[in-house]
Amino acid sequence: MSIHLTLLSAPGGDATLDPLLGDAPLGERDLRLADAARAVLSLHGQAVRTPSTRCSQTADAIGLTAAPEPMLRDLDVGAWRGRTVREVAAADPDGFSAWLTDPDAAPHGGESVRGLCRRSADWLSSVARGSGHTVAVTEAAVVRAVLIRALAMPARTFWHLSVPPLDTVLLTWRGSYWDVRFGHGSLPEARRRLLSRPTAVRLDDGDSGDGGDGGKECRESGAGAAPSWPVAQFPAPPRGAVQPQRTSPDPLRA
Repeated sequence: MSIHLTLLSAPGGDATLDPLLGDAPLGERDLRLADAARAVLSLHGQAVRTPSTRCSQTADAIGLTAAPEPMLRDLDVGAWRGRTVREVAAADPDGFSAWLTDPDAAPHGGESVRGLCRRSADWLSSVARGSGHTVAVTEAAVVRAVLIRALAMPARTFWHLSVPPLDTVLLTWRGSYWDVRFGHGSLPEARRRLLSRPTAVRLDDGDSGDGGDGGKECRESGAGAAPSWPVAQFPAPPRGAVQPQRTSPDPLRA
């Protein structure tokens, strides 16, 4: 029998969309988003969630009884918790740049991206040993970490994965690998446009090699432009930040 896992990203918790780092209650806009999802998401089976305020509120808003799962806790940003992305980038530009480019860096004194990826991989392995359909209401960072394991991607690609709020990902275990389907049961496009922000931001490699300044490039979404959701809106790290390159049979070591 196939094993199914549906990941649902809670709104308001993605550092690339929301500048406040750490857990916080959902705002009015995010609560409207979660309530709108109730009518279009068909979730069933056993349900778990990140033990955070916003994931608890999201599960309640869509009428899902989900047990807190400690292994799905959000990335621990240590001393940066409660601060905005802009404040951190201004106060510690070198540390902030390392955080975005090196999966082993933990300048905040909390958890590294690679540590989150390994923890999420362990949880995904436990799901593969189970049965039926599991629904997980979790943070965008955890969705990224799970996808890195399921798709065997290197950990350094973590910040390059776009995880729109309340979009879902369906993973199906085939005995030796995961099939991944994006946008399974997502918000209708009309509602998404109504509630989305007007700009899309692209996250580029810090060292583009084209003689430009590298970093992050921002641009407005025109008519018919895609994506309608922001991908990232980090301030650019200092010029010359180098993305580490590693080669390893284990994608989590890259």
